[in-house]
Amino acid sequence: MSEKGNSVVIVGGGATGLSAAWWLAQDGVDVTVIDKGIVGWEASGRNGGGCSHHFSPLFAEEQRLWPQMDALLGYPTEFQPQRIRIAFDEAQFALYAQAMRNAAHQGFSSDILNAADIRRLVPLAGEDAFGGYLYKFGGHANPHRTVQAYAWAMQDHGGRLMQHTAVEGFERSGGRVSGVRTDRGVIGCDHLVLAAGPQTRHLAAMLDIDVPMVAARAEMIVTEPLPLMPIGGVDGNGLYGRQTLRGNLAYGGGPHEWVEVTGNKVPPRASTPLMRQLAGRLARLFPRAAHARVLRSWAGIIENTPDGRPVIDRIGNVTLATLSSIGFGLSPASGHAIRDLVQTGACDFADLSSFRLERFAQLEPDWIALQGWQTGQSNPIA
Repeated sequence: MSEKGNSVVIVGGGATGLSAAWWLAQDGVDVTVIDKGIVGWEASGRNGGGCSHHFSPLFAEEQRLWPQMDALLGYPTEFQPQRIRIAFDEAQFALYAQAMRNAAHQGFSSDILNAADIRRLVPLAGEDAFGGYLYKFGGHANPHRTVQAYAWAMQDHGGRLMQHTAVEGFERSGGRVSGVRTDRGVIGCDHLVLAAGPQTRHLAAMLDIDVPMVAARAEMIVTEPLPLMPIGGVDGNGLYGRQTLRGNLAYGGGPHEWVEVTGNKVPPRASTPLMRQLAGRLARLFPRAAHARVLRSWAGIIENTPDGRPVIDRIGNVTLATLSSIGFGLSPASGHAIRDLVQTGACDFADLSSFRLERFAQLEPDWIALQGWQTGQSNPIA
C-alpha cells in the first residue's frame, strides 16, 4: 500500500473503470476511482446497452457474468437476455450469420428466422423484413442503472469514488507511477489504471505511452413509450439499441462524427441532422412505431483504435484499458481481466494477446487519414 493509502487508483468512472474497481474491492484491494465529472456521464451511460460481443476473447466470460450481475452487484442492471437481428435482404442475412457461427463455436445457439417469424416475435416490425436471427445469448441492460450499480457495489466493498476531480498529471519515482496529480491534490498509488475512454490517449501521453485512438460522437434517439415487445433487444438496418422496460425505443448506429478531445474538454453534443437520419432508419426497422415521437437525443464520446479492438495491457505498474467503443457490454469481463492484470500481471480466464498495445508498433504515421477519420468528417464504423 502506498504512503497515501491507495493501492490502486483508476482514472475513469465509466463502466470499465468501475467494474475493475468493483472486482478489486471485492478482493480487499484499496482502490480509488477518479472521474472529471460524474460516473457514466460519457459513453458508458449513453449507449445501446448491448451485452454481446461474439468476436471478443472476453465473450465467454461476458456471457457467463451478465445473467448474474444483479445478484453479484446487489443492485439492478435491468439485464434482459437474447437478441434478434433483422435482415432486409439476402446480403444482410448472410452477413449477420457470422455472429451465429462465431457463437456456435463457443457453445451458444441461435434460431434462424423467416419473415413470418420476424412478424411474430417483433410486433413493431413491418412486411419488408427478409428474415433474421434469434441469438440465444447476449441481451441488453440499462447503461445508467448498471454504471450506478458498479459504483455502489464498489463502495459497498470499501472502494472510494472521487467525482468532479480532474487529472492534471502524474508523479513518478524509480520508473514507476507513484501518484496522480489532480485539481484536488496528489493521490498516491502503487498501481495506476487508465480507463478514461477518449481521454486515455492524452493521459497516457503524460507517461510517454502512445495509445493510438481517435474520438467520435455517437448519437442515439429515444422515443415515447410503446407496447412492450416479447424480446426488447432488436437490431437491424445498421442500428443497435433496445426497448426499455418502460417501452421507449433507445437506438443509435452511425454515422459517427470524428471529433477532437483534448485533456478534460468534451466536444459539443447532439446534432439535429443526425437525429433525423436515425429516426428515418428506425422507422424502417419498426414501421409500426413510425408514428412515435422522438422525446430526446443522447450523444456520447467514444474512442476507436486503428483496428477497432480494445487495448487491455499492463506496462510496468500502469494498466491501460481502452475498449474501442464496446466497453459497456464487455465491462463485467473486462473488469475481471483488469483485476487479474493488476494483481498478477496476467489474465487467468482469457487470452488477451490480441489486446496488447505492441500490435501498433509499426502503425503508419498517417493512419488517421488512411482510415478517413479526420476531425469533422462523418462516416460509419464497420
